[in-house]
Amino acid sequence: MDKYILPFIEIDKDSIPQAGGKGANLGEMTQAGFPVPPGFVITSNAYKLFLEENKLTGVIREALKTSNLGLGKNAQDHPERFQQASEKIVRLMRKGSIPTAVKTEILRSYDKLGSLWRLPLVAVRSSATAEDLPDASFAGQQATYLNIKGDNNLLEAVRDCWASLFTARAIFYRQEKKFDHFKVGIAVVVQKMIQPEVSGIAFTRDPITQDKHKMVIEAVWGLGEFAVQGTVTPDRYGVERHSLSILGIFQHPQKTQLVKVGAKTLERKVPVYRRNRQKLSEAKIKELGRILQKIHNHYFFPQDIEWAYTGGKFYIIQARPITTLRLADARSGQAGQNEERETKNEEPLHVGEIILRGQGASPGIVTGVVKIVSSPKNLSKVRKGDILVAKMTSPDYVPAMKKALAIVTDEGGVTSHAAIVSRELGVPSVVGTKEATSKLHDGLVVTVNGKEGVVYKGKARSGKGEGGQDTDKDTDIERVEITSQVRTATRIYVNLAEPERAEEIAKLPVDGVGLLRAEFMIAQIGVHPKHLIAQRRQQVFIEKLEKGILQFCQSFNPRPVIYRTTDFKTNEYRNLDGGKAYEPEEPNPMLGFRGAYRYIADPDVFELELAAIKKVREQYKNLWVMIPFVRSPEELLQVKRIMAASGLIRSPSFKLWLMVELPINVILIEDYIKVGIDGVSIGSNDLTMLTLGTDRDNGEVAPAFNEMSPAVLKLLEKTIRACDKFGVTSSICGQAPSIYDELVDYLVKLGITSMSINPDSLGRVQKVVAEAERRLLR
Repeated sequence: MDKYILPFIEIDKDSIPQAGGKGANLGEMTQAGFPVPPGFVITSNAYKLFLEENKLTGVIREALKTSNLGLGKNAQDHPERFQQASEKIVRLMRKGSIPTAVKTEILRSYDKLGSLWRLPLVAVRSSATAEDLPDASFAGQQATYLNIKGDNNLLEAVRDCWASLFTARAIFYRQEKKFDHFKVGIAVVVQKMIQPEVSGIAFTRDPITQDKHKMVIEAVWGLGEFAVQGTVTPDRYGVERHSLSILGIFQHPQKTQLVKVGAKTLERKVPVYRRNRQKLSEAKIKELGRILQKIHNHYFFPQDIEWAYTGGKFYIIQARPITTLRLADARSGQAGQNEERETKNEEPLHVGEIILRGQGASPGIVTGVVKIVSSPKNLSKVRKGDILVAKMTSPDYVPAMKKALAIVTDEGGVTSHAAIVSRELGVPSVVGTKEATSKLHDGLVVTVNGKEGVVYKGKARSGKGEGGQDTDKDTDIERVEITSQVRTATRIYVNLAEPERAEEIAKLPVDGVGLLRAEFMIAQIGVHPKHLIAQRRQQVFIEKLEKGILQFCQSFNPRPVIYRTTDFKTNEYRNLDGGKAYEPEEPNPMLGFRGAYRYIADPDVFELELAAIKKVREQYKNLWVMIPFVRSPEELLQVKRIMAASGLIRSPSFKLWLMVELPINVILIEDYIKVGIDGVSIGSNDLTMLTLGTDRDNGEVAPAFNEMSPAVLKLLEKTIRACDKFGVTSSICGQAPSIYDELVDYLVKLGITSMSINPDSLGRVQKVVAEAERRLLR
């Protein structure tokens, strides 16, 4: 007789066909005696009975057939077909009735997790299974529902988990791999939730250095979600895997935590007496280390483990293989050396005195001669190989930044202009030092460590070898292989600005340019466009801009190039030749005369830009346009009218995107979509500043700039959901996905269509997206 429910104790690693990968793993650990919170699995047999009794198999087949999904590249060209098929199937499944026999067993098992007077809170997760398929990682769509309480809520969550097998992304993967949709089953894990005092993630092998003998534990007060989101910095403990000796303790204060209050998860302040305390004592670190050691030995492979501590006891929530280990260990000797240095002393070099500290904005270690630039007028003093030092940078500084070996600023954070351009150019950068321009002087030799965010006096020497070796080049950048073999449903674009880099970057396995910034090309023209108009030399502007855009379109053809129309602020325009005659001095240029409002109030310059776009499109049809800083749907409509008058009208080969960077863009997103656009790209830099009221370029408040803020994440979710609803594409082009792997994972879960990232983060983001998509389908 088919079993519809299996308690964890009856499941092991061979139970994947019935319990799915997640369920089998929890059962395996329970049987092995590891402290796993109790639970049960609703088997794939229950799912099959659900399909049979509701006569859904034939209906699903018909929905898939009529959607004309196609295969291979044709499938990627029609994502809306997968969405249409998914919506139809999910709607039907959610209307289905859970068979009585299954329902009875689910509720009986659920009651056993609680007490006589109290219903338990549980986590409900899908657990994919596969029958005779070569690659089960694509078998199902991951869905998780937390803090579920009550019979009806539990049954609804189970039905939603079953329906998640037919999300657009899951259908796409099975179609792409030519898997039979009906040879894939899904189980559902129901597990009792606990309220941890401390929780976190642990790795039985250091995932960064690849040191085989070191385990890493990260710990936060309360639920572990804050650590994953990057909202708080966790404590980090290094433990030797064999002896369990503690290799290093890196403690971080924590002011807020996530706690479970009833059926809700709420943010609460950490009690004052705990804020600066170490999360786990040394004795508890070793106690958890013993559990990790046993799990590692049980599986014979490094594990990524979620853990929690409450009531004097550790619990293992989940364990899975570490998927980010390098395939080859040829570099493990070097990694081990680096790791040994890290645990003894976080500075890996023999260096002179540290003279500045800031935020590491672009990795690498270089030595050079300081050149202080007080304004764009002094750019000529920077020669190739110098260290450019400035209060802050703007697009005018780009010509000098291209020559610089490293960039150091007084102000700004990791998403400031200096940081963004440094990463794009691939040069080390330290920002937000507060006193670089006053402490350093022209001609001083310094070493810049862009990863650690420090500047040393003199020339650094490596700790390797007898007598050391000069560190005059990047020896500290994490190299991530970029491979064309990694294919993802989420399209990966790059952010670019320099025409000179177009040909080089176009050779990479990317889907196009998701953000082509106009400002850098205009800064290279060097003259204010209205000054050229006054001299009747506007054709110079059109031809030079056309030439720059043409390089991108030619290099990337037929992949799309999304050109963001000019978004210079008045202070940036004033720095161009002749600019002071045409630009007001504004107290707050960020919120001033810029973006769409500028195009409407003074369309002459915008029309020059449109003329250049139109000339490029006469040769290459892969050029699309994105409109920035649009303060209302009415502004968007007026901009569209100006474009139409110039002969630029939306068509199958000419897409129009809206840049979502103002809170109003999110609040009224449906109204913007109804004006008529093909897609949006979220400018997370400005959106974060305007949501949190924080200037990322102001060193005094830059630490408060947090793209992982729950408020920002909610805005991202609302935008992506609305785009899905109306069938327009969604993307993000801010710096956040180039920095935060956890945000990339979150965006993939939301179903974002594409991401546009810095070229230097391509290999890493490519792998994080691929792994996130696979994890959704387990």
